[in-house]
Amino acid sequence: MPKSYTVQNTDLLDTQTLEVNFGPQHPSTHGVFRMFVELDGEVIVTLKPVMGYLHRNHEQIAENLTYLGIMPYTDRLDYFNAMTNNLGYAMAVEKLAGITVPERAQYIRVIVSEFTRLINHLSLVGFLLNDLGAFFTPILYAFREREKILDVFEEISGSRMMCNYLRFGGVKCDLSPAVLETMKKITRNFPKFLDEFEALLSKNEILCMRCQNVGVLPKELAVNSSITGPVLRASGINYDIRKVDRYSLYDRFRFRVPLGRKGDTYDRYYVRVLEMRESVKILEQALQDIPVGEILNPKTAPFAKAPRNFKPPVGEDYGRIESPKGELGYYVVSDGTPQPWRYHIRAPSFINLTILEDICLGHKVADAIIILGSLDIVLGEVDR
Repeated sequence: MPKSYTVQNTDLLDTQTLEVNFGPQHPSTHGVFRMFVELDGEVIVTLKPVMGYLHRNHEQIAENLTYLGIMPYTDRLDYFNAMTNNLGYAMAVEKLAGITVPERAQYIRVIVSEFTRLINHLSLVGFLLNDLGAFFTPILYAFREREKILDVFEEISGSRMMCNYLRFGGVKCDLSPAVLETMKKITRNFPKFLDEFEALLSKNEILCMRCQNVGVLPKELAVNSSITGPVLRASGINYDIRKVDRYSLYDRFRFRVPLGRKGDTYDRYYVRVLEMRESVKILEQALQDIPVGEILNPKTAPFAKAPRNFKPPVGEDYGRIESPKGELGYYVVSDGTPQPWRYHIRAPSFINLTILEDICLGHKVADAIIILGSLDIVLGEVDR
């Protein structure tokens, strides 16, 4: 029998906390990102997010490019969601220059934006289950469906991820009848996939035990921290820019805004599942009603061939959209030259990351990994 030991006077023990660095190169941080964690045993008492490793000087570079030359750079912000990145920037410049967008182009923008939302949420769910220790099965299921959408993006833009598809006043290329039919097929089959995905995951005992009541984000903290997107709605706040601003043609489509109850990690997972179902509804309506017509405002078409001739009037404007991760905004100031005088981005990943410590305190170190995963950050958008 092994010898047993009894510790006397435990109240006099000199206990110490343990400082641990996760990253800057760690599989759980989804990029070059570091979490400095102080632990009491396995319980988190301090957590400081450390970023800046991926800083690329995006905004300063853009101030030395033409307005159209900036468009490919927006692809690299949230590299999962190039189409919505393009849309937010295009809308800001169009407001600044007073450019109108043809109706068919508006429909195409909504269609590619909602397909992009499906891509993002599929990836989030797959990566979150990977963080939970479910190995690669869920993410491979998710990526199988994602590949179908990326094939369509490649068909219409020439690229699977860095699409550079939108233009001021419209889009670069039209959707052929074959592409439209492929989009309709993907949309028709997607609910069946979601049903199977949910049957495997949403009531899974391990997922529920690990995610429910973990990383709760109270409503007050979410609002006071300027949190947006699915993270905010998971806390029960009904705020979706597609409903608030009704930008593009979103006022024509019937869809709901899913809300969570507790604001925990499980709600942040499940809100995204429900949002995918609503995106499918929008896609069904848009693909059915898309009209024929121009895909680019004829007055802005020459700027695509001679971008230095595009000089918006002196002024400033802010364009924002409901990107898959939250409010993505572009602030542009024009001094009448071919380059913007000031260009700034309101990146949802960066803002949503600010509450990481608040919702991790008191939890085990293993919980911090899935809480971070449920926030759905991407470092290209955080650091810029």
